[in-house]
Amino acid sequence: MARREKRSHTNDLYQAILTLQSEEECIDFFKDVCSNNELLAMEQRYNVAKMLDDGKTYLDIQESTNASTATISRVGRALSEGTGVIGEVLKRQKEA
Repeated sequence: MARREKRSHTNDLYQAILTLQSEEECIDFFKDVCSNNELLAMEQRYNVAKMLDDGKTYLDIQESTNASTATISRVGRALSEGTGVIGEVLKRQKEA
């Protein structure tokens, strides 16, 4: 039963994110719920994903983002073996 409760709280977070109405509100929300280091880590990983999707080399990505090779590799696995959502988001942004 505790497991189900924990999942419900997780879903609450995602449902809250879906109610955000602007980029500014989204930025402020994440500033309220995340530490600066957590935000920087998420931003870095997303930038790594964009660069990998654009065909950049690990060296180029390291120099541009200061991400470790472990982080770049982890993001690369998410792109190739993950749910596919990050790839879809990257595609949508390119089309926008």
